[in-house]
Order: sequence, then structure tokens, then C-alpha cells
Amino acid sequence: MESNKETEAEEAQEKESPVSVYYLQNELFPELPSEDVMTSWVRAAAERPVNITIRFVDKEEGYELNSRYRHKDYATNVLTFDYQHEPVVEADIVICVPVLVEQAKEQQKTFLQHLCHLIVHGTLHAHGYDHITEEQANVMEPLEIKILQSLGFPDPYQDRDL
Repeated sequence: MESNKETEAEEAQEKESPVSVYYLQNELFPELPSEDVMTSWVRAAAERPVNITIRFVDKEEGYELNSRYRHKDYATNVLTFDYQHEPVVEADIVICVPVLVEQAKEQQKTFLQHLCHLIVHGTLHAHGYDHITEEQANVMEPLEIKILQSLGFPDPYQDRDL
């Protein structure tokens, strides 16, 4: 059995895995945090080295992407396009800022709280996590909560109707 110190050292090493985040700034959304801030959020959720592009879109493009790739007739908050899981996670995360803003207001969260949640959520999807079934959600959601709390953000699910 490994000692706590060995386990902690391994966890620290895992968190220091290479993380590359390419942040595509959109002049329509100047209030976004810096690339360094978003990279720290991805790093907190990354279980292995990652190359992730985060792109911010308007509602029209969010609708088109969700329609084309998920066959859903609405703009969604976040889409993850994962291309590779091993040895390096390769993915694009697309965030629809108007939907993010609407949801943050509805859920009485700050813009940054909800943005961080969506980036962590998208990063976990890039690692292969999902929440389609209750069993999957019971794995992914507690992990999201733990990561967000480690970043100083509250449980994003605490006020949902059960």
C-alpha cells in the first residue's frame, strides 16, 4: 500500500502535466478572463497532458454547431470536440457566451463562476467523462464539484431541483 506522501507526490506530478490552452479571444466578449486564468482552470481538471483550444461564440454560431453536431435545435452553453485521449488529450471547447450569461443570471451565479464551471466541465468531457446516464453523472458531477471547490468556486449543483 502506498503512503499518503507518495500518493500526494503522484497527484502533484499529475497536476504539473503539460497543459496547452489556446484561447481564441473574440472582440465581442472583452470581459473574458486572461488565458493564464483559463489555463489554470483547465490544469485543475486535467488528468494527463492536454492541448485544448477554447473558443467563444455568439448565439447564432452556438446554435449552428449544436444543430450540426448534436442535432439539437438550440444554442447550448458548452460543446467539447475531443479528438484524442491518449497520450495527450486533444480537444476544442466551444463556449456560447450569451447562453453562459443567461444561465448565470437564471442560476444566480457570477459570470466567472459559471465560466469556470463550463471550462472544467468541457475539460472533463475531453478526458472522456460524460453525464448522459445517472451512473455517469454520479462520477462526473462530484469530480466537477471537487475541482471547482479547489479553485475557490462553490458547488454548481447545490441549488438544483432534485
